[in-house]
Amino acid sequence: MNNLKARLAKERRFRLYGILSIALALTLLSILFISIFSQGYTAFQETKIQLDINFEQSVLDPKKTKDWDVVKKANFNILIKNSINELFPDVSGRSQKRKLKKLISTSGEYQLRNYIKNNIEAIGTTKKMWLLADDDVDMLIKGHINRSLPENERRIDNDELKWIEVLETKKIIKKFFNKTFFTSGDSAESEQSGILGALLGSLFALSITLIISFPIGIATAIYLEEFAPKNNKFIDFIEVNINNLAAVPSIIFGLLGLAIFLNFFELPRSAPLVGGMVLSLMTLPTIIISSRVSMKAVPPSIKEGALGVGASEIQAVFHHVVPVAIPGMLTGTIIGMARALGESAPLLVIGMVAFIVDIPQSVTDPATALPIQIYLWADTPERGFVERTSAAIIVLLIFLILMNSLAVYLRQRFEKDIN
Repeated sequence: MNNLKARLAKERRFRLYGILSIALALTLLSILFISIFSQGYTAFQETKIQLDINFEQSVLDPKKTKDWDVVKKANFNILIKNSINELFPDVSGRSQKRKLKKLISTSGEYQLRNYIKNNIEAIGTTKKMWLLADDDVDMLIKGHINRSLPENERRIDNDELKWIEVLETKKIIKKFFNKTFFTSGDSAESEQSGILGALLGSLFALSITLIISFPIGIATAIYLEEFAPKNNKFIDFIEVNINNLAAVPSIIFGLLGLAIFLNFFELPRSAPLVGGMVLSLMTLPTIIISSRVSMKAVPPSIKEGALGVGASEIQAVFHHVVPVAIPGMLTGTIIGMARALGESAPLLVIGMVAFIVDIPQSVTDPATALPIQIYLWADTPERGFVERTSAAIIVLLIFLILMNSLAVYLRQRFEKDIN
């Protein structure tokens, strides 16, 4: 009787320990998500200032606008200076006016240039335009800079703070949805930086990974599980190495890609093509192992029944065994792809860590990946990049959650169709 009570008490304690472990894990996960979201959600907004831009003919010569190498950035800089000086006529002195102009991001010149390039008829007219604010102004409006701090403890001095308060009073400084974050590449200025280049780099690399690893992985699993000779030393050697490769640190695959793809085959450095090939090497063991496990889980009676009614070995495998194992194969593939999406170490080794402003157009163009972009921004102490680091992590987590949810959905869908 005492032994029974002791066993029941141990069982209750074991259950309690399990509940406490799950609660602790969920608590820590919640703290992580709250911390990331609280620091990054403001990156999905950007601050803009409305100015009355007078596109003066004396500054923009209509005869020269067809040659955009002639119409320099300085021309549009003059337009912005004239406009913001009209808002603050009391500001005098070159240093004060230069400081006043710095309230507007340097991207304002490019915005005006693109507008005139597409609207030649606007030369000689005045138009209200919302221009991107400087990153320090953006941080102040979002509340990341405390206005009550002494002047020497904040990056906005008293004059700039006074001007910003005037803009707020006139309601010509506002926060908008940050389309720049999703439509531009990396930049040295935080308010102009975005993740489009990194997203496309990850997309191209994952496409190459899927194209290479999925058919090879599935074919290898089918052969090893169904057609490979048993008790064969060579096959046993291959199986042991596949299992070992699944536990190899990811940076080793990066070194392998550096030695073979870059140094030996001389493929383009920092290209998604090489990144996808390296990630496919890393993903293959996961797909092979998960596919073999799925095929082992298929009841032997299914294959035996097909053979019993006259089907060949190949027909029995591809028409009966593989369709039943497909849910597990797809799940393993998507999980492997999700792991590849979050990897940074092998991509660092092959040079996808470069600062790249241009948006990649193909798999051979220089590019970076989303985890690498997060790494680059996290290494920058500027407050604007800290905000964007957390926002990029949020985007990456959303993609990972969606990919894992897709794996669960496909598994359930195929299992229902099979049943």
